[in-house]
This record gives sequence, C-alpha cells and structure tokens, in this order.
Amino acid sequence: MAPSVPRTRAAAALRMKQIALDNQGRTIRRLRAQLAIERRGLATTKKELEDTQVALEASHKVIAVLTEIGLSMSKKIEIMKVKKQQVRANHVECHQKFQARIHEAEDSMQAQHLIIEALVDEKDSLLQTIHGLQESNNAPPHSMVIGRKNRKKNRKRKRLRIFLWARER
Repeated sequence: MAPSVPRTRAAAALRMKQIALDNQGRTIRRLRAQLAIERRGLATTKKELEDTQVALEASHKVIAVLTEIGLSMSKKIEIMKVKKQQVRANHVECHQKFQARIHEAEDSMQAQHLIIEALVDEKDSLLQTIHGLQESNNAPPHSMVIGRKNRKKNRKRKRLRIFLWARER
C-alpha cells in the first residue's frame, strides 16, 4: 500500500488543481459576462449622455434665440412707449391749438354779434328817422315795401340772435 499512496496523493493533488482551474474558468466566464453587461450598460449610458448633450445644446440655442427675441421685443416696446408719449404730447398740443382757435372764433363771433346788434340798432334808429320824416312829408307807399323787407330781415336777425344766444349758453 505504501507505493500506491503517493500516486493517490499525486492524483488527489492533480484533481484538486483541476477543480481549482475549473473554478477559476467559471469565475473568469462569469466575470467576462459581467464585463460584457457593464460594457453594454456603459454604451447605453454613453448614448444617453450624447443624446442629452445634443438636447442641451439645442435647448441653449432655443434659449439664446428666445433671449434675442425678448430683447428685440423690449426695444420695440420702449420705442412704442416713446412714440405713445410723442403722440400724447402732439395730441395735447393740437388740442390746445384747437381750443385757442375755438376761443378766437367765439371771441370773433361775439364781437361780430355786438357789431351786428349795434348796426341793427343804428338801422332801426335810421328807419325810424326816415319813417318820421316820411310821415311829416306825407310819404308815398314806398315805406310799405320797406316794411315788408324789414320783416324778412327781422326774422333773419331774430334767428341769428337765437342761434348766437344758444351758442353762448
């Protein structure tokens, strides 16, 4: 028995080495499989990162364009505000000019009204004087014609006075 023991020990040692090698092979295969899975995961992550980078760059471009549009709109708004103020100033100026013209016209109309009244009074006075002279001289019926004309003119004057009176109110 003694001679077979070393063989058995050698065989057992070889068998142990074989088992160790088999275990190492399985571990290597398992590690290679994990490495392949990790590589695929890294490739997916890398692709996602690239997609995110592209989306981020596009987002930055959109933000830049929107910022530019916003600045442009702000400038336009400021220009519109300035124009609005100018329009208001022009409107106030025009309104004041028109008010001045209206006051001038009203003053002129009042002056003309006073002149017309004075002329009407003077005309009435002259007509009374003429009528008195004609009566003293036994005037012809010409005064009747003048009376008809005066009635028409008096109606016109009365309308004018009513118009001017209403205008003053």
